[in-house]
Amino acid sequence: MKSKFKLFLGVLVSFLQISCEEFLREKPASFLSEDQYYKTREDAVNAVNAVYFFLNSKPGQTPYHTLFNTGMNMAGDDEDPGPGATNADVRSLSVLAHAPTNLRVFEIWQQHYAAIKRANVALEKIPEIEFDETLKARLIGEAKALRALFYFNLVRLYGDVPLITEYQKFVSAGDYAVPRTSATEVYAQIEKDLIEASDVLPVSYGSPDVGRVTAGAAKALLAKVYLTKASHPLNLTTHYEDAVKIAEEVISPQDGGSGPYGYALQEDYAKVFLPAYKNNSEYILSAQFKSNSMNQGNNENSRAIMSGVPGLPGNYAHMVRYYPKGDDPYFSIYKLFDKNDRRRDVTLVRSYTSPLNGRKYGIRYDNPAVPGDSVVFWNKFWDPAVLSTPGESAANVHIIRYSDILLIHAEAENELNGPTEKAYRSINIVRRRAGLADLPKGLTKDQFREAVYLDRRLEFCFEYSRWFDLIRQKDATGTSTFVRNLHEVGKTNASDKHRLYPIPQSEIDNNPLLTQNPEWE
Repeated sequence: MKSKFKLFLGVLVSFLQISCEEFLREKPASFLSEDQYYKTREDAVNAVNAVYFFLNSKPGQTPYHTLFNTGMNMAGDDEDPGPGATNADVRSLSVLAHAPTNLRVFEIWQQHYAAIKRANVALEKIPEIEFDETLKARLIGEAKALRALFYFNLVRLYGDVPLITEYQKFVSAGDYAVPRTSATEVYAQIEKDLIEASDVLPVSYGSPDVGRVTAGAAKALLAKVYLTKASHPLNLTTHYEDAVKIAEEVISPQDGGSGPYGYALQEDYAKVFLPAYKNNSEYILSAQFKSNSMNQGNNENSRAIMSGVPGLPGNYAHMVRYYPKGDDPYFSIYKLFDKNDRRRDVTLVRSYTSPLNGRKYGIRYDNPAVPGDSVVFWNKFWDPAVLSTPGESAANVHIIRYSDILLIHAEAENELNGPTEKAYRSINIVRRRAGLADLPKGLTKDQFREAVYLDRRLEFCFEYSRWFDLIRQKDATGTSTFVRNLHEVGKTNASDKHRLYPIPQSEIDNNPLLTQNPEWE
């Protein structure tokens, strides 16, 4: 982001700067070796910028730019591939018929380890460069926090994974063979990286660095790590106390915490996502996008738009999942929202207005249970400033935002001490912004848990969060609800094996020390 963040420009100029004419020459006039490159402050900044690249780069897919949608969201209970999603690997994953050879399963793995490699390069090279020590510490903190994020995703998706914390620059291919590391050890490294990062990162940034990892972001991610460890499948319940403690260090004083970061919910839920209000008080960490700037727009917008609307190009690749519930054969997440919930009509829309002729376009269908029922479309990455080129949406993708911390706090506090005043306060802050009444007093621990789970589902749908919640949540008996939840939406082939992805077969073929997850063998 040239004016806002400078990440993309940094990546492009990193390592080599070669013109098209020079590229065609058989004998380059000069070559910049690795030892020559990592010498200056700018080189250090670019090394860290190269890690951010894997959050949001184009062309192609990176985790927070469509890859988590086509490779994870569609495996869950709220989203399906639409008519525009023709990739066979995406469609097989959406019905849990994927295999270790699935391309999306491989790409998620590959993209994360490519990012981790760049973080390891930065962490090795930056300490050797002579420049301002405060900035050096900050850049090292950013690299550690980003490495922790990528490992956090990997360990949740694949279980035990190779833990690589050094820059690999071997000559022999066999030297790259690394065995899997226990999830316990991977989590220990994640915690270490986030704690060390939070100690050195700033509270906030000024322009042009808005969007980088802050101390608050590192702590927020750490709170989420602790909640995850306390949940299924690890069930290390002592971490509920850690989740509460760290969450309260992030939550702002006006909301009952001690955080110095100035976080607050936006009064209008729409402003959380509209590009005109991006990086506001609710933002903690996001993948940053900018329209019409080196092709770095967010094309999730166009993938969700109904096709065939004049002047509004969309391919309808990402659609809401419909399933039978009671007497309604076309139930969906749309109908889980209370009619007064302000989040519903921001998250989903029932029609589009053509910018060319002003007519409304939608899809009605005959539903005997709900007269006048119609198809709904995902809307969170909508950008009204780029209607003719919706693939250039400037809407950011939130990795973690303030409402997430409030609900993490409510859930962990309830698991630790029951539905205390603290737990009620945190969830009710989120509910009031949605236009909903406070939860009734006197709920049991189990009832309160279910209320938190529902608010998480509605608050964060289409934000790459639901799958991670599905694999960790439980019922009143402490039993995982993963299989049950997927069966309820018609994915009756779902089993416990699907809580982890298979290790990509191509990785096993290339690494003799790598083993497959047992149920995928």
